[in-house]
Amino acid sequence: MTCDRIKKDIDETLSQLLEGSDNKDLKINLLKRNILEDQKVRKLKQEDWIEILDEILFNIYKFINDDTSEGQDILNLFFIAFNKYTGKADKNQAFTPDHITDFMCRITGVDHTKKIFDGTCGSGSFLVQAMVQELADCNRQKILEEEKQILRQRVAKEHIFGIEIEENAFGLSTTNMLIHGDGNSNIKHGNLFESENFLIKANPDIILMNPPYNAKPIGIPKKYKLRWKTDAKEDPTKGLVFLKFISDVLEKLNKKRVEQNLPRKEVKTAFLLPVAAAIGSSSLIKEIKKALLEVNTLEAVFTLPDEIFYPGASASACCMLFTLGRPHVLPDGVIPKTFFGYYKEDGHKKKKNLGRVEQFDAENKSVWKCIEKEWLNLFRNKTVKDGMTAMKEVKGEDEWLCEAYMKTDYSTLSEDDFQKTLNNFLAYLLKEGKIYETD
Repeated sequence: MTCDRIKKDIDETLSQLLEGSDNKDLKINLLKRNILEDQKVRKLKQEDWIEILDEILFNIYKFINDDTSEGQDILNLFFIAFNKYTGKADKNQAFTPDHITDFMCRITGVDHTKKIFDGTCGSGSFLVQAMVQELADCNRQKILEEEKQILRQRVAKEHIFGIEIEENAFGLSTTNMLIHGDGNSNIKHGNLFESENFLIKANPDIILMNPPYNAKPIGIPKKYKLRWKTDAKEDPTKGLVFLKFISDVLEKLNKKRVEQNLPRKEVKTAFLLPVAAAIGSSSLIKEIKKALLEVNTLEAVFTLPDEIFYPGASASACCMLFTLGRPHVLPDGVIPKTFFGYYKEDGHKKKKNLGRVEQFDAENKSVWKCIEKEWLNLFRNKTVKDGMTAMKEVKGEDEWLCEAYMKTDYSTLSEDDFQKTLNNFLAYLLKEGKIYETD
């Protein structure tokens, strides 16, 4: 088989997989340009193709069972490794780590009955993880295999919706969904703020997003920029404007539902945002937070590990969990307590050129899996644990981080912790020029 024949077969297969897909022509053109027409791919010789295909067939594919969530996880690890060698239009663009997408799917209650939406889907990590968990849930149902297959097809074709404005990232998300067997996914190339009808049509039960923290003002509607400085080059809301837009769309929809004597629609929403959005030191951010709580409930906020996006963006992030469509203040004026988690340790360590790598114990068990289990148990049971969690009534003007409310667990402090704090303080004094090495 010649090189040209191999590439032609790949081309034909891609076209068949994408049959009936939204934006089919754009997706195919992106895949051709980024894969088949890539200079390195065009230089491959016949023996190179044989080696590559043999490696995939005999050392990768045969170990993948795509009827299980484990098989899907292997595919996602393959894609993540591949994605490290691709360029990004925005050097600060941060693809969400796989274990964090898994955690966010679990706290929002992803199962085979839920429709999932991501308005800034990037490489598609949230959508793939949600689909993996929904497919696994299909397999757990006590029904005939034929019925399970119908459920799986419904998940792939009717439950996954995404939007991505950046062309290369859109190409990555399309490829990601193809790798995971979802060639007809509803992934749209466009701007979230111009896709209100698409969002309404998707009618999601769960929204998972990691919006850009430094979005350019040009793509954001004027009504959301009335309080912005005229010369603002980046989004001063630190990504909250994306959440506010979705909230506004849902509130508009709910007003119509109330007029039709229908119950208000509620949507579980998990957003990854910088901690600056949760602190809310600026009046603009405080106003948005207040407005959000008028029609939505802040269920929880989780402070995540430092450098969670390493080696990408350096932003410190938190995860905000909302129930959109249900006001934060109850009709009788009572404010339910919000759960706060100081989830700074995830069992991953920084490794040069590899990012943050999952660690395993002496019995070769995942440290992260044990940590995630504790994170979920503390949240689901609303357990207050000194040094790690807190429950607090909060308003829009308050800080939305666990650090502001949790009690310190002094039993875990050691002499090393004291020395480390002293060292950090001395380093700060030296940096600020308040003391000198000769003092």
